[in-house]
Amino acid sequence: MGMLERLDWYDLARSTSWTPSYVAEAELFPPELSGDMGIPMSEWEKYDEPYKVTYPEYVKTQREKDAGAYSVKAALERSQMFERADPGWLSVLKAHYGAIARAEYAAASAESRMARFAKAPGQRNMATLGMLDEIRHGQIQLFFPHEYCPKDRQFDWAFKAYSTNEWAAIAARHMFDDIMNTRSAVGVGLMLTFAFETGFTNMQFLGLAADAAEAGDWTFSNLISSLQTDESRHAQIGGPLIPILLANGKKEEAQRMIDIAFWRSWKLFSVLTGPMMDYYTPLEHRKQSFKEFMLEWIVGQFERSILDLGLDRPWYWDLFLEELDDQHHGMHLGVWFWRSTVWWNPAAGMTPSERAWLEEKYPGWNDRWGEQWDVIAENLLNHEREKTYPETLPVVCNMCNLPINSAPDKVTDHPLQHNGRWYHFCSKGCKWCFEQEPSRYQGHLSIVDRFLAGEIQPPNLAGALAYMGLAPGEIGDDAHSYAWVEAYRAPERSRA
Repeated sequence: MGMLERLDWYDLARSTSWTPSYVAEAELFPPELSGDMGIPMSEWEKYDEPYKVTYPEYVKTQREKDAGAYSVKAALERSQMFERADPGWLSVLKAHYGAIARAEYAAASAESRMARFAKAPGQRNMATLGMLDEIRHGQIQLFFPHEYCPKDRQFDWAFKAYSTNEWAAIAARHMFDDIMNTRSAVGVGLMLTFAFETGFTNMQFLGLAADAAEAGDWTFSNLISSLQTDESRHAQIGGPLIPILLANGKKEEAQRMIDIAFWRSWKLFSVLTGPMMDYYTPLEHRKQSFKEFMLEWIVGQFERSILDLGLDRPWYWDLFLEELDDQHHGMHLGVWFWRSTVWWNPAAGMTPSERAWLEEKYPGWNDRWGEQWDVIAENLLNHEREKTYPETLPVVCNMCNLPINSAPDKVTDHPLQHNGRWYHFCSKGCKWCFEQEPSRYQGHLSIVDRFLAGEIQPPNLAGALAYMGLAPGEIGDDAHSYAWVEAYRAPERSRA
């Protein structure tokens, strides 16, 4: 008996819509979960996914990916990568695993919401495979760092981070809960798969894979590349929704959801990916600067995607481009300054050659940021390390939950009074996101709000560290044990 080609039967097999006979359509697909906006089923059935994959094909491919990733790991277990790696690179691994691994499991929940409640049959089909992707991503990114736990307790935060009230974990949970766990099937498709995954996770995985290969960490490079191929497929779930929404008069709603998710993603990645690429990765292994990678993967490819689909550039696009010059530099300085409050050891990245590279990639860097690092270096040379730790809490944005920062001459608070409470935002973008749905965000307390509310006891650094779950052996410090400071010692002082 002859076999039909896949394209001859695929559309029929995945068209799983039916007319319910014993419940109303609104009960089968509740509007608050489907996000259908009143658009009829006949319109959702026009959804045409770009990746057409059958379940047998999916299983075969995923089995090969897993076999490849785990085989490389097994083959390189005796390579002593951990012992030989630059401490800054180990911090890249710790920060990545803690921020990403368990978020993948949350993404599986978001994909499952689309698989169950999306009205578009193609979206349900793609999301079913996307759900399996995210479960795999969570499992493998917990398994790989597990072997390092006996060597360094900070690697345990791959699992621990999202169960704590550590400030970066709070910021990540707040953002991911917003775009993944509290949205409809349409909202998840637009905010998670289109706005977040199309640009930002591809950037994180591609950028780190390239840097890992340069650093000789073939295990991590192979792992991240394996995950990225999954991301590039299920990141396409949101795109086919946009023509349906535009054709049915819902451009404004689609634009707003994408604009919120994009801005929120940018803020989180400015503290996660920016310092990794421009400061933590050893200089000789850096493929591109963070800004160069952003310009290629976001400003170039993502901008082209939204325009091709009939949407507009986000209203804040010029503000976003402006922040590419400074935002992550301020985040890096802040994380290093508050280094005892993170689960990794921030690398200063402040040798003369590294500063020359930063000045080349970001003209004017020394004028904007060099003076701050000169003061830090002077205090360390004078054996006054206590001056390199903060004495106060930072002002934290009530939207992104990150410290309000920018270049020293640009730092601006954007306050808003709502229902008798003052809120503070780091940017016009964060303030705008809050104003779109204040009821969604108004009850949340940042780490500083919690401190001022008396939730952190005793009200000092020790109490804050205990509240954040940071135990001895996990508290961050300078990745290179301040060895970089010796480059600032004057020759005559060195001879003395």
